[in-house]
Amino acid sequence: MSENIVLVEKDGPVAIVTMNRPDALNALSRALRAELVKTFADLAEDDSIRAVVLTGAGRAFTAGVDLKEAGQTGFALGADGGEIDLAKGLSAYPWPIIGAINGFAITGGFELALMCDVLLASEHAKFADTHARVGIMPGWGLSQKLARLIGISRAKELSFSGNFLDADMAERWGLVNHVYPADELVPAAVKLAHEMASCDPVLLRNYKKVIDDGFATTFGEGQRLEVSRSAEHAAGVTAKSVEAARQAVTARGRSLNE
Repeated sequence: MSENIVLVEKDGPVAIVTMNRPDALNALSRALRAELVKTFADLAEDDSIRAVVLTGAGRAFTAGVDLKEAGQTGFALGADGGEIDLAKGLSAYPWPIIGAINGFAITGGFELALMCDVLLASEHAKFADTHARVGIMPGWGLSQKLARLIGISRAKELSFSGNFLDADMAERWGLVNHVYPADELVPAAVKLAHEMASCDPVLLRNYKKVIDDGFATTFGEGQRLEVSRSAEHAAGVTAKSVEAARQAVTARGRSLNE
């Protein structure tokens, strides 16, 4: 069964990862969480892949942790072992992750969306944080990440009410970057992933890391971190490589504006 609950399709340097429990709204069972962690670990070892699109089959991105299963077995997200710790597994992935939010992203599913680097949404996407209604404290970062993305007052409104946020409002609030018709969502995400994957691979990995590391500290410390890593990177840059990159960037700019 587990071999089918996550589907992986490769398109050159881009992997499309699809959660495949549509009848259960892609609820995050222990098996699905373990398979997602394993999938991202495997992709991290695949030198041909430099960006991932994460989406869900059917009408949900994911409805969150499988509460039916949890009601039988019990769980604590923060206590998940390494093999099913989604937050740890996805944060360790070194390349960009684009969340293609095709439908419901609820509670734990909302948290999974926030683990992505960039969010694009279908017109049918809906976000909700029902932790306070279910009686479970978030354990994958939502209480900290959401406020930093959309502002503390808006984050509290969502988390303290459990109300839904539709795709258009999510875009206005800055939670998602773009909203697309349903049939255009994954192609748009794959196109963006290809654009990211076409960047210098060493710098792409390092750029993601310095942004994430800086985001986890103060603004001043983040600036010092950037200066330090910029100097480290500059030590390996040659005049020849800069000229080659300049020509490539110029050619790309011309092609995009023709």
